[in-house]
Amino acid sequence: MLLSKMEYWWYRLSTVLKSIVTLYTLSPEKVKAFVDSYGIYNYDWANEEELIRSFGADYYAQVKRSVIDYYSVLNHLCAIGQVEKMYIPAAMDLSKSLTANQKLFEKKMCQDLGLGKGSRVLDIGCGRGRIASHVARLTGADVTGMNIDENQLESAWKYVRGTGLAGQCQFKLADLNDLPLPFPDHSFDAVYEVGVFTYSRDLKKLFQEIRRVLKPGGKFACLDWMRLPNYNPQNPHHADLMRRIKPLVGAIGTPSIEEFSGKVQDAGLQVLINENASIDGLQAPLIENADQFFSMVTKGVERLVKWKLLPAHFKTLFDRLTQDGEAFVEADRLRLVTSSHYLLAEKN
Repeated sequence: MLLSKMEYWWYRLSTVLKSIVTLYTLSPEKVKAFVDSYGIYNYDWANEEELIRSFGADYYAQVKRSVIDYYSVLNHLCAIGQVEKMYIPAAMDLSKSLTANQKLFEKKMCQDLGLGKGSRVLDIGCGRGRIASHVARLTGADVTGMNIDENQLESAWKYVRGTGLAGQCQFKLADLNDLPLPFPDHSFDAVYEVGVFTYSRDLKKLFQEIRRVLKPGGKFACLDWMRLPNYNPQNPHHADLMRRIKPLVGAIGTPSIEEFSGKVQDAGLQVLINENASIDGLQAPLIENADQFFSMVTKGVERLVKWKLLPAHFKTLFDRLTQDGEAFVEADRLRLVTSSHYLLAEKN
């Protein structure tokens, strides 16, 4: 059952207020941990030696801690705007809002996965569970979400209980890098992820695990961050844009389309769709929409902090959140990177 307009706006208002209260009560230590966590995006899995030099042989423990510090605050910042689901969707209909384009993409993904009542689905990196909830409501499927951040999982549980979806959705604390995945063989009819696999240390092993937990004929779908052929790491401007964008979108690994899809195939999955899901391959209009909204909010926050109606750390949080949005728009228009590459694969 879809939410009425009144129910939707009441939900949005209550969500915004809850996020503001949570942000208001953040300790100085939590604020510092969030700001410091952005440093992890200066690294890339492809350069493991640099990670080891910086953090030691057990570098992943620091990476994981930073990612949790990042998302435990970011999810509340994003919930204030249109990106509660924490992803910029493929631009599928430019006459519609960012949120409407998220729903359009999720509907397409469900159709491509062949989901229906009783389908068992795994959402890897489920965040606040809002995509999982939409998938369950739209298709009647039973969705299991996994994520490393207890804060977001608590929000996911509260949401499904409040919307009557607790019978279709469940959530599990789990790390996509802690393999094997905590599910038996042939557990799911479908697996999907949205903007999460940049955090995978070993994509091939993860895809092998996805193949293991899929039933025969089961499908995997993803919308994710990719490096495009136009990107030249030797071009100083390209490299600078990449350096600025990765913290903004929360990206560590930046695989090319060929690297990503190649590892899907190496894991024994047949690729059915491998394309940019945005109109003309560009997300820029939706990125600009989100950037303009949060820039406007940031200006309002600055005034409220100046008038001492909000604590000073609100300015710190929103300044960091809105930094370098224009770099993402420029790189998208130059077709250097995208976060709307769509892939669908099947287990034969």
